[in-house]
Parts: sequence; C-alpha cells; structure tokens
Amino acid sequence: MISPSFFTDKLASHGIRFFTGVPDSLLKPLCAWLKANVPPENNVIAANEGGAMALATGHFLATRDPACVYMQNSGIGNSVNPLLSLLDADVYNIPVLLVIGWRGMPGFHDEPQHVKQGRVTPALLDAMEIPYIILSDVESIASEQLDAAITYIRETGRQMAVIVRKNTFSPFKASDDHALPYPCREDAIKKIVEAIDPSTAIVSTTGMISRELFELRETRDEGHGSDFLTVGSMGHASQIALGIALDNKRRRVACLDGDGAFLMHLGGTAIIGNRRPENLIHFVINNGAHDSVGGQDTVALEIDIPAIALACGYKTACRIDSLNEINDSIKAAEKSSGPHLIEIRVRKGARHDLGRPTTTPLENRDAFIHFLQEKH
Repeated sequence: MISPSFFTDKLASHGIRFFTGVPDSLLKPLCAWLKANVPPENNVIAANEGGAMALATGHFLATRDPACVYMQNSGIGNSVNPLLSLLDADVYNIPVLLVIGWRGMPGFHDEPQHVKQGRVTPALLDAMEIPYIILSDVESIASEQLDAAITYIRETGRQMAVIVRKNTFSPFKASDDHALPYPCREDAIKKIVEAIDPSTAIVSTTGMISRELFELRETRDEGHGSDFLTVGSMGHASQIALGIALDNKRRRVACLDGDGAFLMHLGGTAIIGNRRPENLIHFVINNGAHDSVGGQDTVALEIDIPAIALACGYKTACRIDSLNEINDSIKAAEKSSGPHLIEIRVRKGARHDLGRPTTTPLENRDAFIHFLQEKH
C-alpha cells in the first residue's frame, strides 16, 4: 500500500496543491487525509464531477498549475461533457490529473451498479483519448508512475487518469467530528415508513438510505414491492419519483433523498417545482456528509434547503430535526396538494452490520411495476 501523505507530497513536488472532486470509498484514506491536512480552500468537495472539472479549469486559469480531480469511476459520466468540450486539447487544453476509484474492477465482486462501469472504465478513457495508469501499491513504482503522469500533463496541457484499485492506499482515519444532536438516519426512515400511507410508492436514493429501507422492510416482513431502490445513478432519484408522479396521479409518491444526492443535481428541484406534481413528497435526509463512501462533508447543513424548494415552486417546505416531528409533517403534507419538501436533519454514521439488498435490481423493478399497477 501507499500512504496518502506520500501521494500528496509527490503531487506537491510537481506543483499540484489544489484538489477537488466527489469522494469515493476506494479513495477514502486519501479524502480523509486531504480533509485533515489540506486547507479547505485547496480541497473543494464539488457538487458533482462535472463541476469539479470546471473548478480545476478555473484553478489552472488563475495559477497556471494543474489540479487533481478525484472521483469514483461512476462519476466519469458526469465529467464527460466538460472533459470533451472544455478541457480538451481541441478546445482550451487544460491539464488535470484525474484520480479515479475503480469500483467493479473485473475479477472482483462488487454491487450490481458497479459491474458494468468497472468493466468499461478503461474503454471509456480510451474513447475520450485520455491516457491512464493503474496506480501501483508499491511506493517506488508509484513514484515513477506519478512523475511520468504529471510531466505528461504539464508538457502537453492535457489530462491523464490515475486508476486506483481497492486497498491501494493505506488506511488513514481523521479525527471524529463532533456528533450533531440529531436522530440517526435509520430511525428517521423507520418513522417515515410508519407514518406514510401504505399505498405510497417510495423511491429511495443510492447509498445507505436504500440499504436501510430494504432492511427495515425485511425486519417488518412487508415485502419490497412499494420501494424502488435507486442503487446507482446518484442524484437522479427525485426525477425518477417525478416521472412516476406525473404518470400515476392517483398514487402518492415519496422520494427519500440524501443531501449529497440532492446537491449533485440540484436543478431537478426546479423541474419538480415547475411541473407541480400534487402527489409528490420529497424527503431530504440531511447529515451533511457523503456517508456511504467515508463521511466526507457536504455543504448541505450550511444552506437553507426548504427556502430553495419554495423558491423553485414547491407548495410547502419545512425542516425538522427530531423524530417527534416526522409524523405530523407527513400527515400535513398528505392532506394538501404538493409538491412538498421535508428536510430531516440526522447525524452521520450507520450501524456496522448494515446489509445490502438481497434482491436483484431486475427483481426490484418488476415488483415495483406490479405495485404501481395495483389498485389502491
């Protein structure tokens, strides 16, 4: 394994001191190191990977130094447009060192949403004509690789990717943040499920929220047909819920969103407000963190999410920070036309034995379609 400090020191020796991106579980030690040792102005956790590319462009224009952009390979899709239409050699020729966690690497078990992404990651980079290295976990070899990669981007003004396999970085754990005085997310989800009308179709976002919803249904022996678990496609659960709500107006639809996902494609909030689905309740379960990939901060606890929703056209929006308020908030929303937004502030973390869905995505899809077709 290589240490995060070795990696950042190597980049600093070549003048790369600005980092931006979206955290990834395979890059968790690196992201923790950056949070603990790099000033916040030099490590910006972006709303999405495309935004990180734009931040890197701005940094280069201001300093003439390349930036390091980190992401999970699932985030390549968000970065394609700026990579090809902004940073490319045929446009503005902006050098960037990409650091990409290789989820779904062939030959290693991973969750369904990562399998194809892992298989095609090198091919995607080839198609964009972005050269790459697979980072060695031996520091002497990695040092030579990084020297060559950074020399390349500085001399050509282009981008180069560093693909990071599992366990490439040695563990690093930052000091724990002070626990916020909010309930845990799993208890909040339980209260939502208990309070909401059983005929409601639920769309849950990727990460811990879908995992905790699945286990709650297992514990309650309720089946999973009423829940669509968006196990990938971060940031798009609210638009899936909107699509259902617009075409199934007699059924109430609830979206269980996370703060990182909500921020990633914030424009979806404006579309919901504009289309005004009366049967949609949009929950934003906000712990101010990318919890499923290491707990790195988002800005969601520092912004007024209900005010954003109201400005976008939601009929009602509120913030609650205790379990006792969840039932009354849901009942009030169910008595009036929406769209409604309910922000629930929770603390970071999940129980260590939290499992993953045991049904396949196709099984989930088919059961959910059947549920939507049932009369209620």
